[in-house]
Amino acid sequence: MNDYGVVLDPTTLRFTRRLPASVQEVWAWLTESDKRGRWLASGDMELTEGGGVTLRFLHADLSSVREPTPEAYKPFEEGLTTQGLITRCEPPHLLGYTWGGSAGSPSEVIFEVSQEDDGALLVLTHRKLASRDDMVDVAGGWHTHLNVLAARLAGREPGPFWSANAAWEADYQRRIPHR
Repeated sequence: MNDYGVVLDPTTLRFTRRLPASVQEVWAWLTESDKRGRWLASGDMELTEGGGVTLRFLHADLSSVREPTPEAYKPFEEGLTTQGLITRCEPPHLLGYTWGGSAGSPSEVIFEVSQEDDGALLVLTHRKLASRDDMVDVAGGWHTHLNVLAARLAGREPGPFWSANAAWEADYQRRIPHR
């Protein structure tokens, strides 16, 4: 299975990952603030359609290797908090919520979790991305964050965050077609 995100249409990306955990464990890492904060962002999540989502990103805490924060992310070095709303919630298999941060109306992230062999299959779809630049940024970010999640679930240190993110973003800059 290829770990790269796939462009489904000019506004949608999809990532598919096999993870070394049960469906219930993956659900906990998606929904529980303390676990989610170790691979993506901590914060409260009301697990009902229309419920609120708070994501507090502290990217430096996701890395097992200290690196300087890149210039583009310096304004968020002490953290960045975004708000969203749950759009879909069917525990422990389906979670969707709005995603702030892009221009215009918010985009939407949908996580689908299913049992596969001795682990779980996670399908992440990020929809309604406003521009190719948003798509490249989101693709690099999700690739990096999903690698951190996979490492944490496997009991491994995730390695550096910022240099990995920069490399993935550059890769997606080449991979994602211009509109």
